[in-house]
Amino acid sequence: MEAAHGQGWAERLDRRSGGIMVLPAVIVLLCFAIFPLIISAYLALSRFALAPGGFTLKFIGLTNFRKVLVGSQQYHLLGQFGAFGLVQWLSVGLVAAGLLVLLGRYFTRGGPTVLGTVGRLLAAAVAMGLTMLAVATVAPGGVPGTVVNTLLYVVVGVFVQFALGLGLALLCGQPIRGRNFFRVVFFIPLMVTPVGIAYTFRMLADMQKGPFAPLVRAFGVGEWSWATEAWSARLMVLIGDTWQWTPFMFIVLLAAVENQPRDQVEAAQLDGASGFQIFRDITWPAIAPVAATVVLIRLIEAFKIIDLPNVLTGGGPGLATESMTLHSFISWRTQDLGSSAAVGYMLLFISTIVCVSFFNFVVRPARRFEA
Repeated sequence: MEAAHGQGWAERLDRRSGGIMVLPAVIVLLCFAIFPLIISAYLALSRFALAPGGFTLKFIGLTNFRKVLVGSQQYHLLGQFGAFGLVQWLSVGLVAAGLLVLLGRYFTRGGPTVLGTVGRLLAAAVAMGLTMLAVATVAPGGVPGTVVNTLLYVVVGVFVQFALGLGLALLCGQPIRGRNFFRVVFFIPLMVTPVGIAYTFRMLADMQKGPFAPLVRAFGVGEWSWATEAWSARLMVLIGDTWQWTPFMFIVLLAAVENQPRDQVEAAQLDGASGFQIFRDITWPAIAPVAATVVLIRLIEAFKIIDLPNVLTGGGPGLATESMTLHSFISWRTQDLGSSAAVGYMLLFISTIVCVSFFNFVVRPARRFEA
């Protein structure tokens, strides 16, 4: 009887071995991810204040969200709206037309689901809102806030990094001399910490004592300072971010390029196909799933940019280079924990909608190339 009882326990443990082995990871996830998420949600709905012997938290509902959206911190988060002209209305109209075409295709192809319809309508509403916000704050008389700055780093930065990474991957995938050397050189920036890159670019861009200062003075622009102009400061942050993250795109895309079917490439070359035709019909279908996935990973990471604008420009001039993550950090540093958590949750909402939409509209269709 004792042996049978022991065998019963052994069989039960064996059946539940998968769950038992996963349980420690689940506990760690709950402690270090979900628990802070719940606490920050409560902070976003509360007012934090120092008090004798500690602090107090008073529940105030959505006041922190109203403050950053339509209250005293609206300029910080959303910026200042400019006047809409013909160019601005045309830009908004083009985006609206594109969204309507995408929605129309979804409904006319048959089989729309409730969840899919709600998700696409939500994604379209967020995309339209962010487009109008970007156009309104970039228009004459407007000043972009931290939301538009973040979108600039994400959209422009990731696009440029992908284009450069793909170009370098295609170049190093060719049988050229010294390609192993260039692979190592191109990968080096990814091994440097973001703070180190920020300080490096801060020294390189010093117009008074930096290494390029003599060259700048030779062209007669030695008195110009990029840090005092909004768009030049944003450009410097984008350059630093691109220098850091292009190697990530490069190394992943290079692996995908080298795993493309070589027999098809050689057959196409024998048939007289041009390089562009080979890329369009063979290389791109082979690397599209990997390319879409690596862009998605980079999108998620790009929304968290904080080191470069904080060290390189301090978020300035004014709020010109401040991202939403840096906005949340500055609010936290000034002990406005409610506003900090509110900005953090708005960043979570925007990044989730953008990344989920990118997955549904780009990553999933790209995977059909594998089928």
